[in-house]
Amino acid sequence: MIDVTIYRTDDGKIRAFTLSGHADFAKRGKDIVCAGVSAVSFGAINAVMKLTNVKPTIQQGEKGGYLHCEVPLIEDRHTEEKVQLLLEGMIVSLQTIERDYGKYVKLTTKSLGGETKC
Repeated sequence: MIDVTIYRTDDGKIRAFTLSGHADFAKRGKDIVCAGVSAVSFGAINAVMKLTNVKPTIQQGEKGGYLHCEVPLIEDRHTEEKVQLLLEGMIVSLQTIERDYGKYVKLTTKSLGGETKC
């Protein structure tokens, strides 16, 4: 299963997200769940970097199955709003995948106040 954890500040802003695990929906190279989650998450990161010039901190596992992305503090309110919108769009897409393939993907949100299901 792919576990997606979204980390939000107390005021609801996305500061980081982590993907870990493997969907195991199908054989490597034919796993549409893994491909969908990867495309959505890497697409969001690429969009943030290209459209806002914000450079998140990214960590990946050497053999796949792990991605951590942390958004730096952004001084400019307009830029921060763009970054947040792009990341919220990523979450909507991941929730759609979770809705249809919940056996293979689980989204969780964590904040200082505890953990809640997306």
